[in-house]
Amino acid sequence: MIQFEDENEVLATVAASAGRRFLGLVSLGLLGVLLIYIALVRPPELVWQMFLIAVGGASLWIADAMRRATASRVELTPKGLRDADGTVIAAIEDIQSMDRGFFAFKPSNGFLLKLHSGAGDGRIWRPGLWWRMGRRIGIGGMTPGNQTKFMSDVLATLMAQREKNPE
Repeated sequence: MIQFEDENEVLATVAASAGRRFLGLVSLGLLGVLLIYIALVRPPELVWQMFLIAVGGASLWIADAMRRATASRVELTPKGLRDADGTVIAAIEDIQSMDRGFFAFKPSNGFLLKLHSGAGDGRIWRPGLWWRMGRRIGIGGMTPGNQTKFMSDVLATLMAQREKNPE
């Protein structure tokens, strides 16, 4: 069994790549600005104008949420997964299974975790980095594949160690 001197030691990190982050933020921001511009410059019927403004505003809101989320990173410690801001994503003991398969409902370049029990804070979405819905957690999105592959390999090792040596 592997012993760690520091239970908060970071074993692996996953962060958004600069190129994907830039492309995603510019795309969403440009979409929002163009929708609002069209609604104001060439206004259709009032209902459609309000729809365009609402969708444009939602795009700008999601772009800002993505900007804030992708400025952070996901860290794997011997205790579990956490966001760099301190939000606990999942404890190692609570992870039931991991799916890295081609047909898994997972983020791009990422992996899916299934927990034994649902998290207390329900649904959390950090666009481009990770999400949690009940017992399922997705890690990835705007992240490089090599980082998520390494993290999932280390996590699989920790899970196998846990199964081999239950305490």
